[in-house]
Amino acid sequence: MTLFNDTELFTSGLRGKTVFDLPDCELILIDNFFSKEESDQYYEKLLHQTKWREYEMEMFDKTVTAPRMIAWYEDKENKGADPKGPDWSYDLLSIRSRVEKETQLDFNSLLLNLYRNGNDSVAWHSDKEHHTGSNPIIASVTFGDTRMFRLRHKFRKDIGQVEIPLHHGSFLLMAGTTNSFWQHQVPKTAKNVLPRINLTFRRTFRK
Repeated sequence: MTLFNDTELFTSGLRGKTVFDLPDCELILIDNFFSKEESDQYYEKLLHQTKWREYEMEMFDKTVTAPRMIAWYEDKENKGADPKGPDWSYDLLSIRSRVEKETQLDFNSLLLNLYRNGNDSVAWHSDKEHHTGSNPIIASVTFGDTRMFRLRHKFRKDIGQVEIPLHHGSFLLMAGTTNSFWQHQVPKTAKNVLPRINLTFRRTFRK
């Protein structure tokens, strides 16, 4: 018997807006970008109404199932977009509108990741650039349990890793040359964590 909702356990950040002072990087974090009430509602709807799917990825010359689930949304008028792809829901459009108002940028695609538990993760990487350009702007929103977001410089070993806890309702903007000079990951954790949903808004174009 469940005596409370998962959302009652989720923690909202307290730092407000943080502009990180890092070389070769433009990184901004806004805690409480969405209120606790808004975040709870979006979490419940996205968790249960999104058509999540597993996907295969290449790793060390082998094809493996990625340790998380995903969903992809894209404006149908984008060149090369799947005309049979899912339509943006009212909630996704509302979240996108808030992100675009904050950044003063337009985004035409969205990758959602579902981290079901502490075993789900994403390894060190920089985002692929073949559909986003060499220095993509990625606007990220988190709903659900807090997970650690780590960054490391690709070339400068004198710079230590950066750890950013991404809380329920937080917003993270990666811009400038961040993707060219830094890698990021969401590591596994032995903690008993609840699901986390991450939305990464992108500007997709194809030749």
